[in-house]
Amino acid sequence: MLQMEDIPSVTALTSHGGRVILTTEPQLVAADTVYVSGEIPRVTRFERGLPGQHRRTPDGTAWELDELIKDERFLAVNVAGKGVIVFTACSHAGVVNVLTHARACFPGVPLHAVVGGLHLAGVNEAIIPDTVAALREFDLAVIAAGHCTGWRAMTALANAFGDQRLVPLSVGKRLTF
Repeated sequence: MLQMEDIPSVTALTSHGGRVILTTEPQLVAADTVYVSGEIPRVTRFERGLPGQHRRTPDGTAWELDELIKDERFLAVNVAGKGVIVFTACSHAGVVNVLTHARACFPGVPLHAVVGGLHLAGVNEAIIPDTVAALREFDLAVIAAGHCTGWRAMTALANAFGDQRLVPLSVGKRLTF
């Protein structure tokens, strides 16, 4: 087990000025300009989260399997003249599940880009071919893939989409839409 730091408590966050909203429902934030998804439905046959992932039990005394990581969310911004830009953290839900849900949340509005980690490294390398094939149906103008995508997936994405659509992310990278 690689134990990570605990997430700060609601009390700790509010004591530093945070306004915590605990919900599984989607939210509009930043003067209603940014959409924060609710729980992301798992609809693909091949995206099953992060095999082997565990979390602490609610009482903090033990560990339990948490491969679906259901608390993951995505952010979306509808850019005039472009479409929806989807920001995903690590895509533990699977980037195809994320994009499928984003498309359902914005019917009739094209998805323009996905930005974030695609979590196709390590134990998820086996789903690279399925993921690349499924990404074609979204016809994204930009796939900005980052930290946990992995070099094998980056190579497969570059071969499938070319360097005009694939943008490797890095710290300080600036994207203009």
